Amino acid sequence: MIPGTGVSAAGAGPGVSADRAGWVARAGELWRAARSVVPPGHLDAAGCNVPSDRVLDAVVAHLRLERERGGYAAVPDLTPARSALAGLVGGGPEDVAFLESGTAAMAALLGRWRLPPGSRVGHARTEYGGTLMLLHRLAAERGWQPVELPVDGDARLDLEGLRALLAAGLDLVIVSHVASHRGVVQPAEEIGALCRAAGVPLVLDVCQSLGHVEVRGAGATAYVGTSRKWLAGPRGVGFLIVPGLTPAMDAAVPTLGGHRWSSDGNGPVPLPGVVRFESSEAAVAARAGLGAAVLELHELGLFAVHAHLAELGRTARGVLDGAGGWRVVEPLGEPSALVTLQPPPGDSAQSAAVRAAEASLLVNVVPTARAPLDLREPVLRVSPPPGTPVETLHALARVLAR
Repeated sequence: MIPGTGVSAAGAGPGVSADRAGWVARAGELWRAARSVVPPGHLDAAGCNVPSDRVLDAVVAHLRLERERGGYAAVPDLTPARSALAGLVGGGPEDVAFLESGTAAMAALLGRWRLPPGSRVGHARTEYGGTLMLLHRLAAERGWQPVELPVDGDARLDLEGLRALLAAGLDLVIVSHVASHRGVVQPAEEIGALCRAAGVPLVLDVCQSLGHVEVRGAGATAYVGTSRKWLAGPRGVGFLIVPGLTPAMDAAVPTLGGHRWSSDGNGPVPLPGVVRFESSEAAVAARAGLGAAVLELHELGLFAVHAHLAELGRTARGVLDGAGGWRVVEPLGEPSALVTLQPPPGDSAQSAAVRAAEASLLVNVVPTARAPLDLREPVLRVSPPPGTPVETLHALARVLAR
């Protein structure tokens, strides 16, 4: 059980062991049934997913409680939310800190990572643009050396190349489990094993993978994520998960919520766990909503949701690849529901997105700035949430063919 949640650590709801295949088939139906409103043609789960009625109720209920009791008197116990979130990667409630976004969580973590000048930090060319900007700023200020990790033709990390670079000397590795602009699932478990064997910390960006693909087993040093994508929580909440946080690592700015005054009067001392990275002020209602979303995901069953999304992604690629000359970027059988398409000559991602909107279909255009080392032109991103009707994908195919 996940402590304080009453949810199985396997993430499986009642009946999964007896009828796993049936539960997988029903995952999309149950996900949809939990939402009285889903925007028609919504195909942008990787951008901003649709919260359930329970999540909406949790946010509104907390806001009402703040109005009735006062904001500080209404502070909820978020331990079950932390436990459920940590259970997605393998950890405990003390390992979780809430921040306002995945970008803020990455900045809070890397900004205080104690690496000496000359340290080599590995990343792939597919790394998220915001993380690359942060890394290069820190490299310029601190004398770090960014090192590009080798990838294959699908932009999947080359494990033998990583092994060689680790042997040659890396001090930190940063990997996006699933990139923002390409639905390839990186082999996180193998990457984690190689990094641990070499004694090199691994930061795994799970913004596009938690609630989408399996993350447990990666054994990363730290995880950075966000609420609004595949977890289907509210906007404005991100998180940092650091199992067994090194005591020497602390937040850039001490807060009364995450620190205490030392008994000898020599300044602030961080409290145990990752709470030291949390800001003192926050949208607490949004954190409560994220907790509700993650608990709901555990009840649906992680295996069922992951398997359903993988099948949905394969279906989407099969329907969309070749429509109007558009080509799917990742392998057609990739076990993710994040699908990216390159335009044919004479068309563009921006134009296709406009046509899609006219047909009441919501898709996303990924600009080159999102992955400046990998993208040469914007791509169209299609990310169907659970339960998306196949006809919605065929409707998009017809739009692309125009």
